[in-house]
Amino acid sequence: MALAHKYTLVDDVKIHYVESAYKSDEKSLSTIVFLHGFPEYWGAWHKQLDYFSTHYRVVAPDLPGYNLSDKPTEISFYAVPNLIAFMAKFIAAISPCQSVILVAHDWGGAIAWPLAAFHPQLISKLIILNAAHPSTFTREMINNPIQRQKSAYIHQLISVSGESLLSNNDYRYLIEKIMVSSKADVFTDERRAQYRQVWRQQGAINGMLQYYRAMPQLASSHSDNGSPQAFDDKYLVKSNQVKNTSDIKIPNIRINHPTLVLWGEQDLAFVNENFDNITHYVPNCSLIRFPNTSHWLQHERPDEVNSAIDAFINQPLLSNQ
Repeated sequence: MALAHKYTLVDDVKIHYVESAYKSDEKSLSTIVFLHGFPEYWGAWHKQLDYFSTHYRVVAPDLPGYNLSDKPTEISFYAVPNLIAFMAKFIAAISPCQSVILVAHDWGGAIAWPLAAFHPQLISKLIILNAAHPSTFTREMINNPIQRQKSAYIHQLISVSGESLLSNNDYRYLIEKIMVSSKADVFTDERRAQYRQVWRQQGAINGMLQYYRAMPQLASSHSDNGSPQAFDDKYLVKSNQVKNTSDIKIPNIRINHPTLVLWGEQDLAFVNENFDNITHYVPNCSLIRFPNTSHWLQHERPDEVNSAIDAFINQPLLSNQ
């Protein structure tokens, strides 16, 4: 696989991305854009880039705030509406003449869901790996105490000590608490060293935390009986984002694109009920579940993920789509 490292400027923010090399007479190739999540970088997709670069133009950026991309300091930059608009401009910049196939995981998925809804002309097909739909996720945050429990770590990330929590002891929290795989051989010492190098980029830890600090609404970290958890909301950087469940609003994010969801059912961050009644918001949605797989689906089952994506991409579009 030959990948070229490139940069593009979007609203005066420099974005680093990798792109498969292709000849000038192959510019009609379909483009697949891969969006990574927390706390990764473009290299999260190395198995997918290797597989699909033989027949597609593949593009994988470092999201703003990550690795070699610029890291705006204003929290407002990382508000989801701005991230949607920003990544829409990025896609338009790297593929100005045709829509792209969008593949996304985790925070990349949190951006990709509404990006497909609000900028449908940019996307031909949508593929999501372990990223809950914003509407169903909010529904579960309101109604499902297990989802609130699974999301409690976010309060640690957005506390005033969040940056030191992630950085201390050579990024021990990220290695031992976040990147927890159901397969022991997935995150090898070599891979962990690569991730540590990414996290050592100046401003990277702060940049990736900005996504959480800019979340508009978050359920209280108190348990359902009112007793405090192991950390206290008063230490939050932006305390007004923490709300009672009765005050949390469910966004109405509807997507008409052909959509494939690949879901590892042993996800420590999401309950599986996030995909109950998903067709209410995404009528043309196919769901493939992986029962013994964690949040890090593309790392743990790359061959199955690649085959599922390939088969979905090559399904013909219906005439009314």
